[in-house]
Amino acid sequence: MARYTDAVCRQCRREGQKLFLKGDRCYSDKCAATRRPYPPGQHGQGRKKNSEYGLQLREKQKARRFYGMLESQFSKYFDIAARTRGNTGEKLLRMLEMRLDNVVYRLGFAMSRPEARQLVNHGHFTVNGHKVDIPSCLVRPGDEVALCARSRNIEKIKTTMENNASRVPPKWLSLNQSTQSATVIGVPDREDIDLPVQEHLIVEFYSK
Repeated sequence: MARYTDAVCRQCRREGQKLFLKGDRCYSDKCAATRRPYPPGQHGQGRKKNSEYGLQLREKQKARRFYGMLESQFSKYFDIAARTRGNTGEKLLRMLEMRLDNVVYRLGFAMSRPEARQLVNHGHFTVNGHKVDIPSCLVRPGDEVALCARSRNIEKIKTTMENNASRVPPKWLSLNQSTQSATVIGVPDREDIDLPVQEHLIVEFYSK
């Protein structure tokens, strides 16, 4: 499967803000977006103001990179959102939030979405009692997401859970710390999605 293999810190610098793709490093003084707050490349410090199309493109790229997706994957989600009733931009973000890898990240099992995706790929989580190793799996209200019993003693996961103990999951997820499982109790509203994304610009980009 095709995937991005370059330095992910370049993505943060290109979008002009932290995308939190490197876990602990994003919160330290080593963060490249903090040390070099300008786009990468030879002409990064001399780039001019974006056009209307450029602003739409950057917003689409920012959302895509937040969730760690390729263009073909992201555009498929947009097509699904555009074919159903309601606000297309909000439906797009709602589907992205309900991906299993994002749910694992939101619950505090991982420090970043890339790390959460790797944990899911390695089969550390179950959905309704069945092991799922597909990060793009969409959860639904009523589903139970749990850490596999054999994975509960992995030191990395235990440390991450301890570090994220103060993190409050979004209100559409109910986490049980003692059983290391969670129930999806609803779908996220727009105010529950705290990403700095202007989804109407994404809709405008794909509507051209």
